[in-house]
Amino acid sequence: MTAETTPAIDAELARRLVDTQFPRWAELPLIPFAPAGSDHVIYRLGEELSVRLPRHSGAIKQARKEAEWLPRLAPHLPLTVPVPVEVGEPDFGYPWPWAVSRWLDGEVATVDALSGSHEAAGALAEFLTALHRFDTDTTEDLTGGTLAARDTATRSAIAQTGETFDAEAMSELWDAALAAPGWDRPPVWFHGDFHTGNLLTTGGRLSAVIDFGELGIGDPACDLIIAFTLMSAETRATFRAALDVDDATWNRGRGWALATGLNAYLSYAAVNPRVAAQTARQITQALVG
Repeated sequence: MTAETTPAIDAELARRLVDTQFPRWAELPLIPFAPAGSDHVIYRLGEELSVRLPRHSGAIKQARKEAEWLPRLAPHLPLTVPVPVEVGEPDFGYPWPWAVSRWLDGEVATVDALSGSHEAAGALAEFLTALHRFDTDTTEDLTGGTLAARDTATRSAIAQTGETFDAEAMSELWDAALAAPGWDRPPVWFHGDFHTGNLLTTGGRLSAVIDFGELGIGDPACDLIIAFTLMSAETRATFRAALDVDDATWNRGRGWALATGLNAYLSYAAVNPRVAAQTARQITQALVG
């Protein structure tokens, strides 16, 4: 990435942004949160707030999108979602909008804790069903990407990882996903980045869904990624039945899981063993179906 897309972000910058734009919080402690995600640098502001500053240009629309849509969606969803409080403006050389939200307690969901939970599988299907029912009447362009747009990158990734995973099986899965009939019903809302890292648990149970930066309207197949990042074959069956997913949509969902898993594996696995394990599981589970 270029310097333009990776601004220097540190606690001093975050403090100046908060104190200048929202002086009512100037006395609250600002503490870095680790591990932050690949899209944002995150600070905890006092006990009840979080500050999220995009790391790169691909995440710069999230603050305004969440502020616009999450208050509307939240009352209709069965799991907690972030509560936006303020959207900050670019300043002090930092080029993009940034967000202050309510702090959500909880631990990031893990395969070890939830892969065998039929309750969790059902809760995730219930969440997506509720999301799909929300009114999509908007003039804002929230159309998501397509599998076809990922074809070149995914085939390249298959070739690069052929010694680690089954290249023939990956190619067959990808061909089937591209050949599957498209979504032929009215467009619905999708989360767009629905994987294990964007789920929180409290007391061992699912409690919240976070990171709606890829929220959009269209084909919900992309949200089936969660079935391959979190679930076992048995709990996937529970999830699929509860969500009533047809074969074409399921095949497209497997394609999304393969494509995003390969992208993350090539981008991060070499430097992050945790991501390597997570994305390897996602790829192999997508191949299982």
